[in-house]
Amino acid sequence: MAMTDAYIGLGSNLDGPEDQLQMAIKSLQHLPATTLIRVSSFYRTRPVGPEGQPDYINAVVLIKTGLTASDLLKHMQAIEDNQYRTRNIHWGPRTLDLDLLLYGESIIHDVDLNVPHPELHKRGFVLYPLYEISPEIVIPGYGSIAKLLQNANPDDVQKLSVS
Repeated sequence: MAMTDAYIGLGSNLDGPEDQLQMAIKSLQHLPATTLIRVSSFYRTRPVGPEGQPDYINAVVLIKTGLTASDLLKHMQAIEDNQYRTRNIHWGPRTLDLDLLLYGESIIHDVDLNVPHPELHKRGFVLYPLYEISPEIVIPGYGSIAKLLQNANPDDVQKLSVS
């Protein structure tokens, strides 16, 4: 079975965000045909979206998976649902947000899935943890992570801990 490196962004700002991320990481470890390779530190970040919501806790994980990108997305959405994710407000507060950031070197533009994640190159809360676990990575269509980080605001992220 061919295995693909995939990077998943994790975020939460409700119901014990650090615990939500830890539960999601455990769930990702149990995905079929998948091995968890690396987990970044946790980062506290300012929310993007509606005013008045709590700060987020974010992280990035690297997995090796035999799942297709589409199947991986379905499993990720099931993990979100199991952690009571609701989708009421665009960019609103949430118990858990899992984003498929990268799937190998694939560029995917489907109705339900865009890879690389369309906002990845602009978001410090993804770039910093991604750089931590894969400092040499090149984002298809955007270039090196080191170059992308030059435009990120370090004041927007605070490294909390190694998970």
